[in-house]
Amino acid sequence: MLSVSSNNANGSSSTAKVLTGSNMNPRVRKAEYAVRGELAIRSEKIKVELANGGSFPFQRVVGCNIGNPQALDQKPITFFRQVASLVEYPDLLKDENREIALKLYASDAIDRAKLLLANIGSVGAYSHSQGIPLIRENVARFISDRDGFPADPSKIFLTQGASAGVQLTLQMIVEHPDVGIMIPIPQYPLYTATLAVLDAKPVPYYLDEAKAWGLTTEELQRSYDEAAKNGVDTRALVIINPGNPTGQCLSEENMREIIEFCKKNRVILLADEVYQTNIYQPEQRPFHSFKKVLKSMGPQYEGFEMISYHSISKGMIGECGRRGGYFECEGLDQSIMDEIYKISSISLCPNVQGQIMVDLMVNPPKKGDPSYDLYKQEYDAIYFSLIKRAKKLEDMFNNLEGCTCNSADGA
Repeated sequence: MLSVSSNNANGSSSTAKVLTGSNMNPRVRKAEYAVRGELAIRSEKIKVELANGGSFPFQRVVGCNIGNPQALDQKPITFFRQVASLVEYPDLLKDENREIALKLYASDAIDRAKLLLANIGSVGAYSHSQGIPLIRENVARFISDRDGFPADPSKIFLTQGASAGVQLTLQMIVEHPDVGIMIPIPQYPLYTATLAVLDAKPVPYYLDEAKAWGLTTEELQRSYDEAAKNGVDTRALVIINPGNPTGQCLSEENMREIIEFCKKNRVILLADEVYQTNIYQPEQRPFHSFKKVLKSMGPQYEGFEMISYHSISKGMIGECGRRGGYFECEGLDQSIMDEIYKISSISLCPNVQGQIMVDLMVNPPKKGDPSYDLYKQEYDAIYFSLIKRAKKLEDMFNNLEGCTCNSADGA
């Protein structure tokens, strides 16, 4: 299409825009993402005004609209950053520079960087579209150790954060505009925004605040049946566990009921488990993965379709800006696995430093390693600080007139 030129009243030429708000993709225009919405945009403008000498009754804007811990001065894990810097400048790993490197880096960080580069080549090169094979193997080992059931590296995809994995898999599921995806309310707005862009239907189900943001299969069935009456073809159920923004942790019994619901109604389970290490009452409310619960339910659930997600952005790592994560596919047809790989390959590969941080997340220093004591000290300091802050927020809300706030089990 050509742009249209015209003369205005004073004889000068103006050019009408080809792409405008009225003729752009309406699904993009419809999408809303409150995390980066009007309040966040206004806060950025205030930051600029403050930097330019503007006057406000405060000196700093603190962004609490999104989980972004290092923007709030959370210290990165030393071992992780040492490895990340070494793979960026591999000359430090040469034998003739080892004495210099050992003055700055732990020996196990040097060894890990060498191992990674031996498998990667260069962090500036494209990797396998599904993710670096060594790192996918380490993710599979992490899942196996966590759950007590084997994991297959060929069913694991490394991604640009969990959000990219969610978007990719929803793209695979949404066949037509009447496809519905069940999402929790309250929810993380990634899901409604992505569904709007895909022209799909959000199918809301409601968590019960009076029961510690509990979830019942009766509510799931009500939501599913109501959508069906309205002609919605519900294909998947999103479960965020631990909950975001609600902070609840599901019990194994509740998770089994959810799996049974999915099997009965023939919907795919999408398990958003990015907050799995943010568990603040581990004795009373431990984290259980849906993979572990599913595999413990017996052979009658063989072939059950599920995708689970994890990320480097949460937990004690908080490396949001590096954009790293993964998803694991369970029970999907091979034709779908092939299509997921095809779509992944269009973007060539996830960023390599993000993949490296995934490797460090799933394979951190172990007891006896040179970096272990410092790693454990830093990890625990962040963990207990998060517990303290969660409790402080809970108490603050409960002290506000007209407000109540449940205890945060996690997230």
